[in-house]
Amino acid sequence: MLKILEVKNLSISIVSRTIIKNISYNLYENEILGIVGESGSGKSVSSLAILGLLPKKISKINSGSIIFNNQDLTQLQSKEFQKIRGNKIAMIFQEPMSSLNPSLTCGEQVQEIISQHLIIEKSKAKQEIISLFEKVKLPNPERVYNAYPHEISGGQKQRVMIAMAIACKPDILIADEPTTALDVTVQQDIIKLLKSIQSDTKMSVIFITHDLSLISEIANRILVMYKGEIVEQGRAQTIFREPKHLYTKALINSRPSLDSRLKVLPTIQDFLNNTPKTEIITKEQRKKNHKKIYSKPPILEIVNIEKEYFNKGGWFSKPETFKAVNNVSFKLYEGETLGLVGESGCGKSTLGNAILQLDKATAGKILYKGEDITKLKTYEIKRLRKEIQIIFQDPYSSLNPRIPVGEAIMEPMRVHKLYNSEDERKEKTIDILNRVGLSEDYFNRYPHEFSGGQRQRIGIARTIALQPKLIVCDESVSALDISVQAQVLNLLNELKEAFGFTYIFISHDLAVVKYMSDQLLVMNKGKIEELDDADAIYSNPKKEYTKKLIHAIPKGL
Repeated sequence: MLKILEVKNLSISIVSRTIIKNISYNLYENEILGIVGESGSGKSVSSLAILGLLPKKISKINSGSIIFNNQDLTQLQSKEFQKIRGNKIAMIFQEPMSSLNPSLTCGEQVQEIISQHLIIEKSKAKQEIISLFEKVKLPNPERVYNAYPHEISGGQKQRVMIAMAIACKPDILIADEPTTALDVTVQQDIIKLLKSIQSDTKMSVIFITHDLSLISEIANRILVMYKGEIVEQGRAQTIFREPKHLYTKALINSRPSLDSRLKVLPTIQDFLNNTPKTEIITKEQRKKNHKKIYSKPPILEIVNIEKEYFNKGGWFSKPETFKAVNNVSFKLYEGETLGLVGESGCGKSTLGNAILQLDKATAGKILYKGEDITKLKTYEIKRLRKEIQIIFQDPYSSLNPRIPVGEAIMEPMRVHKLYNSEDERKEKTIDILNRVGLSEDYFNRYPHEFSGGQRQRIGIARTIALQPKLIVCDESVSALDISVQAQVLNLLNELKEAFGFTYIFISHDLAVVKYMSDQLLVMNKGKIEELDDADAIYSNPKKEYTKKLIHAIPKGL
């Protein structure tokens, strides 16, 4: 096999701290190379170095070389890189919404790339772009050409990014976490699409992710990175079936299993310390727990809930209505975790917002402890906020960057007049920080000083500060690394046990939902597709839609 890229003894420091430690690997023609590891492992930093995209003032390549087309890319100036970026080496970023320009149509953005690197007439460029959109299987390419990024779905935005990346037929495509925030079915579609494009064009692909099960479905070879070093590399089948390094074993086993239900999920650290937790919740224990939960009256009852949105239309068109939630009914019991799954646009978050009274239902009843909360006045809803809380997907955007985390946790206590003094509130806040695995030292620190996993713990601390009865977890672990995800899921279960919380757990990650849930509610196009015991649905799904969701879960080799 011919080498297309050679990374040799590469070391990189950021703000005088060595992030990449003497790594070496090759990328061959017509291959998909997977790079796997958690946040901070160095996988993205080493790939940004290939494109000369490291932050100039704070980063430095200490040693090593990156050879492409007999050129050492570490020695190139910015102007020389402009001929390579997008043309010879292209990149797909993790978050398409922040990578696409909101003020330009999708067609204009691909046009920019083409006109920068290729000599082509404008009329022919449009044909080329429509053809690209067809190649990445975008529905109605002509509409997407004229659409702005906010007018298309997350999966479609990622396809536009792929179209931009392959527009100039690059030799190398770097895909940096291209499926992390996507639904499991959309994720599977993107994986199939990238494999198909690679097979057609014979370009080489570097696919970066923290999910080893996912990478095993696309990569020929895999590099495993940990703390800036390559700890293992080899054929995908060998790495997955016979991992040698403890860290690789940990990455494979830290995801919730679909076959058994562990009482506590093992974390990366458990494996590195050789002390993985293995206690299983038996069917008998689960049955006994359910008997206790379902013997009481429900804490929440949803009766024929509908949420309708109106599109005013134009001068000569009639207003249109769209039912995001359509005639949904179910019961939720104290101490239960109800899993809520479905693809983007199925109505799961809209339903969550209606329960929280953040977005009023158009029709139906929401009975909380027997009272219809859809009829509450504003001051009564404020009082209800103490009882029903939410843990958001992105804790960073839900925390005020100018307020220390201790203050952020105390703030809702003040609003709801909990405790008698500031000293007592501070004492409770420190106790809550300890509860979520953070120390008193963090009280005066700001959100930007924490990792993603720590920020999610702060978000959880802020939620439980009010001692709510019902918590809506809206995609609260979807953006986290495998091991951090395991820690947060363990924490949620531990807090549920300690405080008697009831959860509505919304997620597109079906393996996680199965692990967390007692009952599972599958939504599709605003309606309930299936509602039953989580284990029963996974072992014997009745509807084709549910089967499709389960089939799309990355299983590994």
